[in-house]
Amino acid sequence: MSTFPPIEDYALLSDCAAMALVAPDGGVEWLCLPRPDSPSVFGALLDRSAGRFRFGPARVTTPSGRRYLPGTMVVETTWCLPAGTLVVRDAMVIDRWRGRERAEEYRRPPGDFAAAGMLVRTAECIEGEVELVCDCLPLFDYGRRVGAWSYAGETYGEARCAAGDGAVSLTLTGSLRLEAGAARALARERLRAGESAFVALSWGGRAVDDTAEALRLIDGTAGLWRAWLRGGTIPDRPRRPLLERSVLTLKALTYAPTGAILAAATTSLPETPGGQRNWDYRYSWVRDSAFLLRSLLDLGFVWEALQYFTFLMETASSGPLQTMYGIDGTRRLTEHTLEHLSGYGGARPVRIGNGAWEQTQNDMWGMLLDAVAVHIPDAVEIGPPGWRVIEGLVDNAIAVWREPDRGIWEVRGAPRHFTASKALCWVALDRGARLAASRGDEALRVRWRALADEIHADVCAHGVDGRGVFVQYYGASTLDASALLLLLTGFLPPDDPRMRATVLAIADGLTEDGLVLRYRTEETDDGLAGAEGGFVICSFWLVTALARIGETERAERLCSRLLASAGPLGLYAEEIDPLTGRHLGNYPQAFTHLALIEAVLTLDAARERG
Repeated sequence: MSTFPPIEDYALLSDCAAMALVAPDGGVEWLCLPRPDSPSVFGALLDRSAGRFRFGPARVTTPSGRRYLPGTMVVETTWCLPAGTLVVRDAMVIDRWRGRERAEEYRRPPGDFAAAGMLVRTAECIEGEVELVCDCLPLFDYGRRVGAWSYAGETYGEARCAAGDGAVSLTLTGSLRLEAGAARALARERLRAGESAFVALSWGGRAVDDTAEALRLIDGTAGLWRAWLRGGTIPDRPRRPLLERSVLTLKALTYAPTGAILAAATTSLPETPGGQRNWDYRYSWVRDSAFLLRSLLDLGFVWEALQYFTFLMETASSGPLQTMYGIDGTRRLTEHTLEHLSGYGGARPVRIGNGAWEQTQNDMWGMLLDAVAVHIPDAVEIGPPGWRVIEGLVDNAIAVWREPDRGIWEVRGAPRHFTASKALCWVALDRGARLAASRGDEALRVRWRALADEIHADVCAHGVDGRGVFVQYYGASTLDASALLLLLTGFLPPDDPRMRATVLAIADGLTEDGLVLRYRTEETDDGLAGAEGGFVICSFWLVTALARIGETERAERLCSRLLASAGPLGLYAEEIDPLTGRHLGNYPQAFTHLALIEAVLTLDAARERG
């Protein structure tokens, strides 16, 4: 049996500047500092000997219950033990931002709250008595460097750990008597009913003085998350809690200093158990842009949409457009393997960086221009420099639409004339023509509309098989879930027979146990070995598509199936194994949660129409 917890059992903590994953036993098994794309300090998620930070009852590893405090990213774990009951709360602390001094890493002022640079963990004995333990073993640089602990101050309640050579330094404070060993800090204490304790790990130079302050920090963090959530306009419907958890997850995956939104908080969680489909997702993809903006705006989070859009346009205008960027706009994301790590469940290689940044993906022009049209539908508001950027994006789509590419799924096989890529080039011209019309540039509107019509005709002539179904690439008979984008982006209306046929063909022929595959790996040259699970985002796309073509009951059944497949804390990885129900791939996956939002809102609207 694997010693790794199921991926879906991890809890995400975030202060929108760093992110941690906490296992059910109370072990922090993933934390990269000082940023989410930095090397890990705790890396047990990818190798059981790469460092972790446990805080919980002694000799017991299975909790009685775990949850997020409603409306927050604060995790509460309850342990009902023979001798007593213990409640542990974990939070990456956020504070209301009242400062005026500019922080170097922030490109623009923080929002209503900012990261405090600390993880606070409190424990309260509710009844009886419980033996509480703290075991903090940081191993820096993805487990390659051991830190040295030493006491700080005149008590046993504070210790510091550093690995030198520019590595982040850590300070651990607590109400427990800390034993600062060579590589790890340990503590053990018996709590009785009504007693509380805390530990706080800081990398921002701040310490916590006592348990009362630790409790206040967690309560304050919970309050700020709830205040942020109240700023949206989430509809009051039965699935409201699911929308809340998804939008909280999107916010938690935001890197506030730049406004970037990470695809996921992790690297190299396998898409195939024990396999080689392991990628680094701690970056921001242009592919996700329009979907992210639409989801944020649909739920009323206008400021977050603006911050992300600003990041997107800053990076897009800084040089040739790429498929993806680092969370600070970095362009070179050179891929490496970490040979010393065993990988989650033995899945190797473990990769950092992502070679897809160098790929040609022709869908990105349409995705980015769709994002512009979503965020700024009236192009009169766009100044001359911004309009030159948009003209350049449209011109690039014109230049490449006849060329093969790697497709939206970033296949590492031979380039193809992928149908979805061509259709997304149409989106670029279509949105460009709409923006030109709103700007009053009739000549540009006419030229771009004519080219959009030419691309549209080409896709309809070459991307459809004899059944009237849109296929993976020109001349193929293979299905691909990306064909659902033709409906979701408005390439064809829901009542078009080809669109209906495509949606139903994918629902009937590209699913396993109701979960949609991206494509069948045995039929697609993606340059890799092994199979994949059901892609949850594609499955939610199918919910949206079925609802739009009038198959509301079928959409409802699939949606209920997908919502029931969420992890215990309401989070989703990239894929779900149709046979076991286990989650696969990087986690939690932003693209999955934004697809959930669109699917639920679309299904609700379809029900209201009757």
